[in-house]
Amino acid sequence: MRLCDQDIEKWLVTKKLIITPYPKKQLINGVTVDIHLGNTFRIFCDHTISCIDLSSSQEKISKNLKKVMSNEKLFSKQNPFFLKPKALVLFSTLESITLPDNLVGWLDGRSSLARLGLMIHVTSHRIDPGWNGNIVLEIFNAGNLTLVLTPKIKIAALSFELLDKSVIRPYSARYESKYKMQTGVVPSRIYKEEVF
Repeated sequence: MRLCDQDIEKWLVTKKLIITPYPKKQLINGVTVDIHLGNTFRIFCDHTISCIDLSSSQEKISKNLKKVMSNEKLFSKQNPFFLKPKALVLFSTLESITLPDNLVGWLDGRSSLARLGLMIHVTSHRIDPGWNGNIVLEIFNAGNLTLVLTPKIKIAALSFELLDKSVIRPYSARYESKYKMQTGVVPSRIYKEEVF
């Protein structure tokens, strides 16, 4: 069952669901809460390597990722980010989200931005029960025009699905969880155990 606006408000008031900063009432619509773009990003730099072999050692993958991923950078309304066509950039949400162990979050792009070619998540739109932190957005410009992005624009919407019981392995309690309590733009963390 998805939470409706009344349920979302109740969960926020009782702090079963935590969104920081606390969303204004006009951001809670039907079954979603609008969220905003933060002020940090990471880009893929000029490539000094031609590929990343996902079957190589964890150390080699990490070393190669460091070669192609920039440090976290700031942008602002006065110094916006120009997202060129066919470019993939990692951004962070302004909001930090904390989910209880019986609630799944779903991240969806805004249709008005999608109609311009802006994809806000490549594949990762589920937020696991027990999640806590900023959400990293894998933003891709599938259109033909450069899109100008500034912090605090409405970038996506979250909806929440109530589970019939609590999970026994919430994200925050799992040993192998790679992005626990992430803040800012955390790049990919590929672990060797993931490759079969």
